[in-house]
Amino acid sequence: MDFSVKKLASDAGVFFSRAVQFTQENLGQAEKTELDAHFENLLARADCTKNWTEKIFKQTEYLLQPNPIDHTGARIEEFFYEKLDRKIPSRPTNAELLGQYMQEAAKDFGPGTPYGSTLIKVGECQQRLGGAEREFLQTSAISFLAPLRNFLEGDWRTISKERRLLENRRLDLDASKARVKKAKAAEAKAAYEGEVSIIVHNTQISVTYSLPCLFFFFLADGVVF
Repeated sequence: MDFSVKKLASDAGVFFSRAVQFTQENLGQAEKTELDAHFENLLARADCTKNWTEKIFKQTEYLLQPNPIDHTGARIEEFFYEKLDRKIPSRPTNAELLGQYMQEAAKDFGPGTPYGSTLIKVGECQQRLGGAEREFLQTSAISFLAPLRNFLEGDWRTISKERRLLENRRLDLDASKARVKKAKAAEAKAAYEGEVSIIVHNTQISVTYSLPCLFFFFLADGVVF
């Protein structure tokens, strides 16, 4: 119990220290350690990639399913199939259904009648068009949407997590530097300088780990998915 209270108090103190440092930086009342220019450039490219990928992903989804409300039930079913690692059943497209109805209607009217024979021909065309549309939707989802979704739900979350960790450690570093400057007693100053050394070491570890994450996604010619 005592340990939990102490940890809670310690976490609250760290959060408050970061909040104060962040506020003072924005007000121009505290110094801010600048990251490496190349690293900042990679972060900016990561932000740009994420923003455009998100817009392209959403617009492509809307293009493939213009009325998402009409497909709510189907999308919920697909979600459960994905979570269970089972193959999503193939559904006929609207064009295929129209072609099927035309074929069935032609049987009732009779293939020898003008209306029936016309419905057979048009129905066959509609079913072929529907089949091509279904294949296009499946190919688009697998070959185009899936890599974009993997980036947004996997790679970008990793980048964001490491970025938050790095920013928190930078705030801790600058807050400790500020305490060193304000410290008057030699003992307190020595303690704060030791704290700065530890935070610098941890920050360098964060940067060392974050750089490969960013380099993995960006090469000289652009983004690699």
